[in-house]
Amino acid sequence: MNGNGIFATVTKDMKRYFLEIAYKGTNYHGWQTQKNAVSVQGEIEKAISILLKTPIIIMGSGRTDTGVHASQQFAHFDFEGVLNQFDFLKKINSLLAKDIAVYSIREVKPEAHARFSATIRSYVYKITTRKTPFEEELSWHYFRDLDVQKMNEVARLLVEQEDFQCFSRIKTDVSHFGCKIKEAYWEQNGQELLFHITSNRFLRGMVRAIVGTLTDVGEGKLSEAQFKAILESKDRNQASSSAPARGLFLCEVHYPQDIFI
Repeated sequence: MNGNGIFATVTKDMKRYFLEIAYKGTNYHGWQTQKNAVSVQGEIEKAISILLKTPIIIMGSGRTDTGVHASQQFAHFDFEGVLNQFDFLKKINSLLAKDIAVYSIREVKPEAHARFSATIRSYVYKITTRKTPFEEELSWHYFRDLDVQKMNEVARLLVEQEDFQCFSRIKTDVSHFGCKIKEAYWEQNGQELLFHITSNRFLRGMVRAIVGTLTDVGEGKLSEAQFKAILESKDRNQASSSAPARGLFLCEVHYPQDIFI
């Protein structure tokens, strides 16, 4: 072990590690590193590079947009050494800002990939129906009445759909718009309204566009037939405006257990 307690051993073999991360995205221009803007990925890379005294690049399970949060995000990086988990977590979290945390670090097989090995991803969107100072940056204050039952009835159409181009950003670099949504439903808990959605993959801006369109259904601005026509149109201009970023959380990412060592 070296002087800073991070390395259990140092080897010549490159090892791959998965980080479990959480962050409040309010102060960041999204996950992905970019020029002239502060990102979550950039801040974590900077902290790990300082800690391990070598340049480190991480790859996330997905890219969250500006202002979007994550209660569970994963990223991987490669390093020539066996890391002491307790010391690594203690020191990395002391280097990171209070709105970013690393929960765990695990060694994985060399072919494991934070993005491409993920099988299921889940998001939750939080709406509050009354103004609250404690949720201002973490939910959408929606002051108009919503028909939650109707929103749930229409949300079931998402599970039957395969192409979600109508809810994707117009300028995007994806090769296809296919997603397999496993579940999509609204849950009301007092003054809080939560939209849960799980899929094998998501397009950029997809969840916020869905939420914005479903709230129009809840207000009676769109019928079920109109929502179905939007799905079939493959045209983002037919869907409603996106819900604000502050209410969206990446909350769960699943991997096959055989990638872990």
